[in-house]
Amino acid sequence: MDTTNPLAPSTVSPAATPARRSLLGASALGLAAAAATAGPLGAAGRAEAAPQERRTPRRFEGRTVLITGATSGIGRAAATAFAAEGARVGFCGRRAELGRQVEQEIRRGGGEASYFPADVRDPAQVERFTEQVAARYGGIDIAVNNAGIGSGRLLHELTVAEWDDVMNTNARGVFLAVKYQVPHMLKAGRGVIVCTASSAAEQARPNGGAYAASKRAIQGIVKAAALAYGPRGIRVNAILPGTTDTAFVRPPGVPDADWARFKQAFGPLNVEGLERMAEPAEIARAILALASDDFAYQSGASVPVDGGATAGRRLVMPPAR
Repeated sequence: MDTTNPLAPSTVSPAATPARRSLLGASALGLAAAAATAGPLGAAGRAEAAPQERRTPRRFEGRTVLITGATSGIGRAAATAFAAEGARVGFCGRRAELGRQVEQEIRRGGGEASYFPADVRDPAQVERFTEQVAARYGGIDIAVNNAGIGSGRLLHELTVAEWDDVMNTNARGVFLAVKYQVPHMLKAGRGVIVCTASSAAEQARPNGGAYAASKRAIQGIVKAAALAYGPRGIRVNAILPGTTDTAFVRPPGVPDADWARFKQAFGPLNVEGLERMAEPAEIARAILALASDDFAYQSGASVPVDGGATAGRRLVMPPAR
């Protein structure tokens, strides 16, 4: 599942949509759409288009990559990108139909991938998934712990069950993944783990307390794991995506034209650097970079990929008189 900043309240309970929650409500969409038609957007008057896909060498030829939460969004983009560069990809997610679609798409494109249904909240399922990937492909070289959910409620409105669901998926899910991945990497004497946190860990939202706390917890897990396993040849890092154009953010049923207007307005209002949302492929490229040998000396780090959103805020001066 994707990870982005929670931006608006959600009236949907975890039980109603266990696999995915949209973090932008219809009211926020309407406000941003109105802003999009009210005037120019930034110096260029529009959001910069996402860069074209780059052709890269096959950096992961013969390596096995395990990914949690890869049936859509950032995880799906990462699975596709790793496979395109020669990796054997074993991935999980709760939505079996989407998982099979991703598997088939990668194979039709000439890559190798296997989908395994698993819920990262369940220790037995995480362990089974990890062992299935290792058995099918002969070990685990790289792990991307990406599964996550959000909850757009103020803290006093959250139920304990909602809080627990976010923490069990995002923080406990990463702990369980690392717990079962590390023994395979220790046996091999090497490995790379990349965990998807969020820019919300550094810059929370009023209605994103549970989400921000869970993503901050991931940073702590990453630091501890980097110290514990670095001497044994295992690198561990976190990536902090900013708001990304995925189903995790886009409310269901929103027409493409309305969503395009929303995105156009959202960037200048919320991303002070590049003034646009990220595309999933852009976050995936950052994940692949951290997993590659190009970053062989990088460990224990939390790397923002947020278009400058957390760099700071522009100074707005009140009238002097």
